[in-house]
Amino acid sequence: MLKPYRNNPNERPAPNTPDESERPSKTRLKAAMRELQDVGKALTLLSRDQLKRMALDEDLLAAVLEYQRIPKFEARRRQLQYIGKLMRGLDVEPIHAALAMARGESAAEIARLHRLESLRQHLLDNEAAALAEIAATFPRADLTRLRQLRRAALKEQSEQKPPRQFRALFQTLKELLPDE
Repeated sequence: MLKPYRNNPNERPAPNTPDESERPSKTRLKAAMRELQDVGKALTLLSRDQLKRMALDEDLLAAVLEYQRIPKFEARRRQLQYIGKLMRGLDVEPIHAALAMARGESAAEIARLHRLESLRQHLLDNEAAALAEIAATFPRADLTRLRQLRRAALKEQSEQKPPRQFRALFQTLKELLPDE
């Protein structure tokens, strides 16, 4: 009589049977779920406005906003697992692209920020030409507000104060230039 499977190499199944090669291993499944949780964790670090601009699934957006509201560690861990579970049924590539855009890692976002910085510097250097260019490009721009911010930013620079108005000018210009 043949001994059980463990001791008889002739009774062992072939290592690459169709059932084993088609199914991902448990380790790979766990790694994929952990990756989705990491993407979810990155989403939780964004502001409410950034999240709303990302066009996320309603349930996912609600879960991320709920995570930001939760103070306890264990509850946050469970909520993060729930976010990962919600992401299983979604295409993650658009979320990766939106995260890169929000972090400023994409080439388009970097180029946009460079355009904003050069526009701000042009406005500080040459008010009349820059305002005419802004008025032609962005008809909805509040030119009076831009003039006020320019004057305040120049005053800050001359008095060597913290650049609050300088940053406010950048944010106002950022609202004008649409996301790409």
